[in-house]
Amino acid sequence: MAKTSPAQFVREVRQELAKVTWPSRQEVLTATLGVIAMSGLMALFFFVVDTLIAWTVQWLLGLGG
Repeated sequence: MAKTSPAQFVREVRQELAKVTWPSRQEVLTATLGVIAMSGLMALFFFVVDTLIAWTVQWLLGLGG
């Protein structure tokens, strides 16, 4: 493997970064809000499922009262 100097490495990194297509501010905001919304929905879903499973286990074991 050929060794490159630190200066060559930095030049290559800059060349590669120039090829990157960065998202716009609007795209980042939309994606962020989508992730937050989906996280909230999944948290609610798992809370409901966990609660139903807990009630079912308590009923089956007769621990519910």
